[in-house]
Amino acid sequence: MSAISDSPIRSKSFQFACNIVTYTKTLKDKKEYEIASQLLKSGTSVGANVREAQRGVSRKDFKNKLGIALKEADETLYWLELIDATIEKTPESLSANCEELIRILVSILKNTK
Repeated sequence: MSAISDSPIRSKSFQFACNIVTYTKTLKDKKEYEIASQLLKSGTSVGANVREAQRGVSRKDFKNKLGIALKEADETLYWLELIDATIEKTPESLSANCEELIRILVSILKNTK
């Protein structure tokens, strides 16, 4: 379980959160406060739960925290798609990075017994 501290998922989820923070500032500048808030919460929660997982007290706890990170990543992708459909074209890199995080989390969860 401690191997996650040096893993790509930890650094990728942290960088993704940084990018979400930056993008939500743009949304707030356009007075899109509510959706910016939703995106900020789910997008930064991915990395927070990945970090919590590394401190899991058991394999079950580890999987649970990564499962929450996966749900938050999926919710973030939803908000990005909604913004793209109703407000403005979202940066392709955000959606691509979110999809990559989802794939990595699914893989980790499948391979954790």
